Amino acid sequence: MFLLNILRPAPDSKARVPEGKIKKVFHMRQAGVFVATCGGYIGYYIARLAFTIEQQDIMKAYGLNVADIGFILAVFGISYGLSKFIMGVLSDKSNPRFYIALGLILSAFINVLLGSTGDKWIMMILMALMAVTQGMGAPACQKCIQVWWGRRNRGTFFSIWSSAHNLGAFCATEVALLASYIFVGSTHAASDVFYLSAVFSVIIAVIVIIVGADRPVTVGLPSIQEFTGEKVADSEGEIVSDDEGKNLTIIQIFVKYILKSRAVWYLSIASGSLYLVRMGIMQWIPTYLPASKGFGVDEAKFYLGLFELAAVPGVILLGFLSDKLTKGRRTPVALVTVFVLFGSLFIYWASDSKAMITAALLVMGSLIYAPLTLIGLMINESVPKFAVGSSTGFMGFWQYIYGTTLASAVMGILAQSFGWTAGFIMLGIGGILTLICLFLTYRLEKKEFEVA
Repeated sequence: MFLLNILRPAPDSKARVPEGKIKKVFHMRQAGVFVATCGGYIGYYIARLAFTIEQQDIMKAYGLNVADIGFILAVFGISYGLSKFIMGVLSDKSNPRFYIALGLILSAFINVLLGSTGDKWIMMILMALMAVTQGMGAPACQKCIQVWWGRRNRGTFFSIWSSAHNLGAFCATEVALLASYIFVGSTHAASDVFYLSAVFSVIIAVIVIIVGADRPVTVGLPSIQEFTGEKVADSEGEIVSDDEGKNLTIIQIFVKYILKSRAVWYLSIASGSLYLVRMGIMQWIPTYLPASKGFGVDEAKFYLGLFELAAVPGVILLGFLSDKLTKGRRTPVALVTVFVLFGSLFIYWASDSKAMITAALLVMGSLIYAPLTLIGLMINESVPKFAVGSSTGFMGFWQYIYGTTLASAVMGILAQSFGWTAGFIMLGIGGILTLICLFLTYRLEKKEFEVA
């Protein structure tokens, strides 16, 4: 009962910040929320990647093989797609500050259990549970950004937050290295990483609770609409009040603003299709480059890191451009980005020049995450703020159940049976479907700006 009370949305504050201090306090609170969302998301990746990073030590310590590890990771992927959908819907009726922190604490507890077992079936169950707790992160973080930043500069902050997952992946590897340094000589290397990751997750959860916040009105500030003077319209151009969400159930919100929204469907399919391209490139770099392009195995691993690292500046820059050049219109930037991505994908497949392949990977790394980030922002902006978690969860369902499944299982079968060209044809189809959905969204986006 106590836990449910904490997770409920915070009540509107009865005390109002003095008029002359509103701007200063608003920006101070924004800074705290920004630290909470970015730091929290980094913490989620530290928790979830411990198993992935330690898979070699896990196989060595417990006698598992590659197929066992792959099956466990597949269970996580499918569970995560479902979890992101369900936990996203639930986040719309929660206090995001405690929702994010709880997900981190539960993930830490599961990592402790993972570090205490060598049974693959127990690991599989625990990774499925990890997927449930991990599904609490992104929807709640995106909800915070929607209610604390206006549309004219939201793209920049959303993009910086989105790049936190790349930084989180880097931090996860550093935590593993730190564990090997602290516990030098330990005969339980994999367990040590799980335990240390859990410690970091709990520390970050405490920081989220201290500096985070629910909506501006819960701390005596005006809503973001009142603060910026912006009107909020849905994808059909209808003005929507945040107060409407208080009188709707989770099911009513989901049916009215998700299932009946053309924009949500277009953007979810676009995101899932682009996820197919992203995972189809990223997951197969260590196999494709040595098998088809003559790269060494260690060299291919380096290029995988290069692909991820290139994403950070690309995401932030293009998010900034969507704010400044197109004044909050996201689809023009996303469309141009996907077109250029198409060209780089063709070079990556057709060229045998190491320099050209390197350039193509850098460009793809810079560009693939940017439209994914912009699509995630657009789907949040196409619904009222009280439906942001639902829209994020619905999109995540398409990303993992459709995009990641095709990129993992189907592309591997195509490459094995018909060669890599067949796999790249599937990625090309995914890119074309993304463009079609973005063009359809572009027409809807115009209605939002006619009233905003």
